[in-house]
Amino acid sequence: MHAPEPADAATATYADRRGTWHPLPDAAAEAQVRSDDRAHVFHSWSAQALIDPLPVAAGEGSTFWDYQGNAYLDFSSQLVNLNLGHQHPDLVAAIQQQAGRLSTIQPSMASDVRGDLARRIAEVSPGDLDRVFFTNGGTDANEYAVRMARAVTGRRKVLSMYRSYHGGTATAISLTGDPRRWANEPSDGSVAHFLGPYPYRSSFHADSPEQEASRALAHLEQVIILEGAGTIAAIIIETIVGTNGVLVPPPGYLQGVRELCDRFGIVYIADEVMVGFGRVGEWFAVNAFDVVPDLITFAKGVNSGYVPLGGVVISQRIAEHFDTVAFMGGLTYSGHPLACAAGVATFEVFERDGILERVRDLGSRVVEPRLLGMAERHPSVGEVRGLGLFWAIELVSDASSRAPLVPFNASGADAAPMAAVAAACKQGGLWPFVHFNRLHVAPPLVITEAELVRGLDIIDEALSIADGYVA
Repeated sequence: MHAPEPADAATATYADRRGTWHPLPDAAAEAQVRSDDRAHVFHSWSAQALIDPLPVAAGEGSTFWDYQGNAYLDFSSQLVNLNLGHQHPDLVAAIQQQAGRLSTIQPSMASDVRGDLARRIAEVSPGDLDRVFFTNGGTDANEYAVRMARAVTGRRKVLSMYRSYHGGTATAISLTGDPRRWANEPSDGSVAHFLGPYPYRSSFHADSPEQEASRALAHLEQVIILEGAGTIAAIIIETIVGTNGVLVPPPGYLQGVRELCDRFGIVYIADEVMVGFGRVGEWFAVNAFDVVPDLITFAKGVNSGYVPLGGVVISQRIAEHFDTVAFMGGLTYSGHPLACAAGVATFEVFERDGILERVRDLGSRVVEPRLLGMAERHPSVGEVRGLGLFWAIELVSDASSRAPLVPFNASGADAAPMAAVAAACKQGGLWPFVHFNRLHVAPPLVITEAELVRGLDIIDEALSIADGYVA
């Protein structure tokens, strides 16, 4: 693993709980962090006695360090939210300056940074989506988008994909299609799921992406009819399915969803919590597919998670419904000034540094050819797919049958092959994003080309471990 350069004080130090800076490593500080965490912190999505969280001491750019001085390239951008990397000076300064002037104010009052950020978001949103309701994150953004759709249509039911994740609260976890939903059922009973397009593992026996789109749309239309079109308030879709596969919609699919929604009077919600704000080289991923939804939900990359923030971008038709009818929803911290200040700074950095352009360039010139090369060399790689700086490497135990390297929702001994691949990445100095039988590539958008190449080299080497499990 790569240790920080001793001569670089900024990256060779960390801030402890008292705000004092010390050189790395520090075994005593690490022990204290572990002790406090294991004794008092209750972690999400985890069996508490079976986890061993890594104590993280510091971060800068695309790298973070543990208390032993080991450096990791952050190829998951934490939870695909750290788009501008660790400790970006512009975002840190914006939060500090805002805290010195006005740290917080209630949502019913007008705030300059809140309005500034809302205007900037509206300016880069497609079509007539020009109003913004701010939330604390992506889960509640999806909750409130559904609430808006139900209020406007007078209907209750919502459709979402099986391969999806939309959040952890009541309606959002019901919308979620993946196994995280199972233990939380029953919750919102007015949700039904459908199969989205997935050309590599087509449920529709398609022979091409175009055929996959056509057949997936025919399936969705049948679900709408059988569920009762007049009962359906909304269809919510991750523009590019995130954790569940980095599934880029085939040509024509999203336009077909738009047409179905228009025909049946259904609100189209685009969940862009993971792929919004530059992840695929667009402000919003829908812009790459020439489609205009009725609502867009966002969070994560809007300010890289420096202070929790999310929201819903609202079309004129839906916003007008609430001109004379009160919207029954709100949050104490909606549009928090510190979060919005970081969001405004994010826009300024994106525009000054050409972030969208560099993401498209690095994705097409560096990532795509390297991953395609890995697919040719490694028998464990079934498919690579993605856009910008958002890719998936799907691993298989048999390329001809496309059998996944590990079973669906594997755990324990069944998940050992993927655990071994992840361990090899970490040993090489890269923190991977692993889900089911896939490695995802989602580094900070500010990653240097040299760092990106080094990270891909580490993954290339780690795939040799996966090759050992191929029949």
